[in-house]
Amino acid sequence: MTDSAPPAENEQSERHASWLELFFDLTAVAGVAQLAHLLHGGPAWADLGLYAVMFLAFWTGWMLFTVYGNVTGDQVRVWRVLAGMFGLAVMAAAVHGVREGEQAAAFALAYILVRSLAGKAWERRREYVADLPITRLGLGLTPWVVSMWFDGTARYALWALGLAIDLVVMFAVSTKSPAGRAADEDAAVWTGHRPTRKLRAAHTDAPHLGERLGLFVLIVLGEGIAQTVSEASEVEWDSALYAVGTGAFLLLILLWSLSLRHGSDGVPLLAPGAVPVRLALPLHCFVAGSVAALAAALGDSVAYTDTAVPERVRWLMCGSLAVYLVIAGAAVARSGRSAPWALLLTGPPLALALTVGLTAREARAGHLVWLLVLALWWPLVWRLRRPSGAPAPVSP
Repeated sequence: MTDSAPPAENEQSERHASWLELFFDLTAVAGVAQLAHLLHGGPAWADLGLYAVMFLAFWTGWMLFTVYGNVTGDQVRVWRVLAGMFGLAVMAAAVHGVREGEQAAAFALAYILVRSLAGKAWERRREYVADLPITRLGLGLTPWVVSMWFDGTARYALWALGLAIDLVVMFAVSTKSPAGRAADEDAAVWTGHRPTRKLRAAHTDAPHLGERLGLFVLIVLGEGIAQTVSEASEVEWDSALYAVGTGAFLLLILLWSLSLRHGSDGVPLLAPGAVPVRLALPLHCFVAGSVAALAAALGDSVAYTDTAVPERVRWLMCGSLAVYLVIAGAAVARSGRSAPWALLLTGPPLALALTVGLTAREARAGHLVWLLVLALWWPLVWRLRRPSGAPAPVSP
């Protein structure tokens, strides 16, 4: 059983997300919403760590099936995608119980099944994804399996270890090494010390994948709107609330513009093709995670229109924006710009975000949000002043 993408006028037409892919993304809506709620009320460091681990795990499951649909196109197995969708839905539903330890085993088991199902998809096709080594290298899954026999901090540490292994593979493993051999269509994929049967190298459809990654960031931005609207509906409407609501809306518009209008793959200010897929994907994850954290902080800030924003909420807001700006700076540098130009683009707003986090102890929500709007406005204004003879992006 297969799902066909919307018909194209000719073979050269760009692919767009199919109805199956859009339906699959509904799990991302649910997952992002549940994960963002983990940060409500001003999270402690332990809460932030757990959020980072769980967000990366959920995003990894979503990403593997997104790449599967991207590569296979109209040959995608609908039942396999729907099964992965169900697994991600279980992960989303288990989020709140993980912190108390009640649904931690369910979250881990669902992740293991999602990863295994994605891996089997490529094994049956006798292919491996040249741009994504972890589709064939499942080392990061082992700590998750071991974690089923542990509880509490040890369990979460094993989850983090497994995800760290996957990140190292994505960043460091060359697709021309024995682990991948992307350049050779019939390269042997090695597991342990013996070569297995030869597999074909499959490659991603860059424009289609970029659209899918952008849609995920759009979902995260939608969570920011939902959080702000939900909290605003439960408090008294006055001039202070209008200031917070307007500032929050402008902040989300700026994030949308930098990530989707002036970025690539959902990564702010990244030129198309400036980094290989295996590097663009982790950057996308960090961007989405920081924006989701900022969405939670925006929702919390609505309750502090007349009093000082608590330190944890203030730092969640400023810290998540700082992470976003660091990634934007790296994207600018990788896109062929000079280091001084990249520093002038993202350095001042990053300094402002960190200064606000450190010093604005008595700031109310309206003041805090508008200072961050000012910080995020700078990259957009400075980018519009770029020299006409700016260098073209450097291909990897």
